[in-house]
Order: sequence, then C-alpha cells, then structure tokens
Amino acid sequence: MENEQNVAPGEGLIYGLNDRPPLKDTIFAALQHLLAIFVAIITPPLIIAGALGLDIETTGFLVSMALFASGISTFIQCRRVGPIGCGLLCIQGTSFSFIGPIISAGLTGGLSSIFGATIAASSVEMLISRLLKYTRKIITPLVSGIVVTLIGMSLIKVGITACGGGVAAQNNGTFGSYQNVGLAALVLVLIIIFNRSSNRYLRMSSIVIGLLIGYVVAWALGMVDFSSVQSYGGFNIPVPFKYGISFDISAIIGLGLVYLITAIEAYGDVTANSLISGEPVEGEKFVKRASGGILADGFNSMLAGIFNSFPNSIFAQNNGMIQLTGVASRYVGYFIAGFLILLGLFPAVGLVFSLMPEPVLGGATLLMFGTVAAAGIRIIASQKIDRKATLVMALSFSFGLSVELVPDILSQLPDTIKNIFSSGITTGGLTAILANMLIRIKE
Repeated sequence: MENEQNVAPGEGLIYGLNDRPPLKDTIFAALQHLLAIFVAIITPPLIIAGALGLDIETTGFLVSMALFASGISTFIQCRRVGPIGCGLLCIQGTSFSFIGPIISAGLTGGLSSIFGATIAASSVEMLISRLLKYTRKIITPLVSGIVVTLIGMSLIKVGITACGGGVAAQNNGTFGSYQNVGLAALVLVLIIIFNRSSNRYLRMSSIVIGLLIGYVVAWALGMVDFSSVQSYGGFNIPVPFKYGISFDISAIIGLGLVYLITAIEAYGDVTANSLISGEPVEGEKFVKRASGGILADGFNSMLAGIFNSFPNSIFAQNNGMIQLTGVASRYVGYFIAGFLILLGLFPAVGLVFSLMPEPVLGGATLLMFGTVAAAGIRIIASQKIDRKATLVMALSFSFGLSVELVPDILSQLPDTIKNIFSSGITTGGLTAILANMLIRIKE
C-alpha cells in the first residue's frame, strides 16, 4: 500500500522528472513557477533594507542580487553538481526565516556583519546534511514547530511597523497616519479577497495583484518618487563582497540556529517534492537526494552571502505548482534559474521595487508572517502534546517572547551575551532544543 502511495502522484504527471517538455510548455511552466516565487524572493531584502534605513540604490542592488543568487541556487538544486543538489524541480529563494536575526545583525554591525554571518553560519546546515540521521533526533517536529511559530510571531512586529510607514515615518512623525494604515489595509484586504477566489490563477497571483494595485494607488497619492532614481539602465555586475565582510559571534549564532531549522524544513520539502514527482521517499537513493538538497541549501546560502545576498532556502510553494501544472521536469528549473539570473542583472527591476512604499509591502508581509506563525502551530498540533511537550512549549515561548516584548531585561548583561539573546528566535529556539533534550518525565 505504501509503495502505491509513493508511485501514484507520479503517474498523474504530464512530464516526469527527467522528461524534456517542448519549449513552449517549458517556458509556460517556468513562468508560472516564477509568478509564485518572485514576490517571496524580493520581499526579504526590501524588509531588511527598510529596517536598516538603506538608500534606494543599495536597496535596489540587494533586490537584484537576491534574484541573481536565487537563480544560481535553483540551477544547482535542479542540476545536482557532484554531491550538491537534490536533482529535482526544486526552487530556492531568499528565506523569510532569517529576517529577524539579520536585522539584529545589521543594526549592530552593518551589511558586512550580515554577509559574514550568512557565510559562516551556513556551515551548520552543510554539516547537518552529512549527519542527517542524528540531527533529526535533536531537531524534532515539536522543536521545529516552536521555532517556526516564533519566527512568525517575531516578524509580525516588522510587518506592523511597515504598515505604519516604517522607520522613516517614525522619524518624521507620520507613523500610523490614516494614509499609511489605509494603504496597508487595502493591500491586505485585496490579497484575502483574491486568495479566496475559486480561480486557481487568481489565487496563486493574489499577493502579486495586491502589491501591484497598492503600488498604483500609492503612486496616485504621490507616495512614489521615481525622480529619486538617477538611471534605470545598464547592468548589475555581481561583485563579491561589495559591502565588505566581518564576523560577529552573536550574529553567527543567531543565524546558525535558523540554519538548523531550515535544514529540517528542506528535508520535508525534498520528501514532498520526491513524492509528487513519483520518486522514492525512502531507501538509499532518497537519502542521497535529501542529503544533497540540504547540502545545497547551505552551500547556496554561502554563495548568496558572497554575492551580497541573504540566506536561501527551498520554497515549499513550488511543490504545489508541480501538482497544478503536472510538470515535474527538472529541465524546467533551468529556465526558471535563467529567468531569475536575467532579472537580477537588470537594475531597473530592483530599483522599481525598492521604490515601493513601506505600507504597501507591510500589508502583504503582515499576512505572510501571520501565515508563518500559523504553519508553526500546525506542525506543533500534529504532535502528541503530553506533559513534556507542554513544558517545552511553555519555556520556549516564555523566554522567546519575553526578550522581544521587554528587551530591557537583558540590559545588565555583557554586550556579547545581550546580542546573542536579543532575538526571540534565538532565545526561544535554544530553549526548545535544550528543554526537549533535558526534560524527562515518566508518564
């Protein structure tokens, strides 16, 4: 019965993993995947740049490099270079999970500290890929669920700040104005309306449509200043270490913890993708595929840091796209990768999106971050909630949310320790791992 379940999804495919669809079908499938991931790739750099108060040119370059790095990463995952990659139609893009620790690192050490931590901490995920069977006993679904929930909860503060107008609005006294909050509410309501549509294309495009309409309304209200950009032409030449590199131990620990969780998420995504593609989800071939996917997740994040971008992770939404299109061919991934690289090389793409007012982005991200928290709760709910699980959750959420809500509790500690535990994700995540390992209860 189990074998039948493993094979059945693959039998309904129009094009299997190693099929080469005609060019027309390949491009059509690639564009649909691109539509599903584009906003998710560009949003993290926009949020981070807004929180750090970066100028338009820098923000535009970071958006472009996010697209470029995602293209390189996707090609490696689909192609499989030596042991690196899963060899499936597996899309990688900038991860939301790292936003909190990245902003903390950027506020203390600037961009060089962010990219240094991105590169150094990626070794955690690469190491896990080699020790997969052991780490799964430590990072259990309960621990993963707690950390994912904390990621969503911690980021809601970032989302609501953007809805009010962001850091700039806090400085000039317009934070929380009717115009800002109303624009954010418009985008949020539009996304919900289109997401409820029975038309699958409208549903898949709900975030894109909401952002586009919000952008147009903001422009009509005079909130978009295209004159601030000197030029939309030319090419973005990827320059390794453009903003320098520095290593801060607290930033590395913060990102390293999230790399632990994304490794487990990557394992789940590769499993789901294999199942949908009609490939085995157990045995030596699958373990090799999963290990390669997780190794690529870490390796590609290291590459992203080198090219001035942020950590990458496998996108789960593309598994749903494979089911919708019936196309599991990894050759489609080469076209997706090519499109992403091309978009990253043209500065106009990054600059146009860097001009997007914070409330427009906030309306979308507030819902996205709430969805992340909800996904974590679903993971927790899928487990048996006994006395031990209740204690682990109570400790993790108490410690994690306390440093987010009352950061001054750390004010008397040395700066190094304060920087490490200032992130609720780091504090709550470490608590979850230690509590889950150390608490023993005889039922």
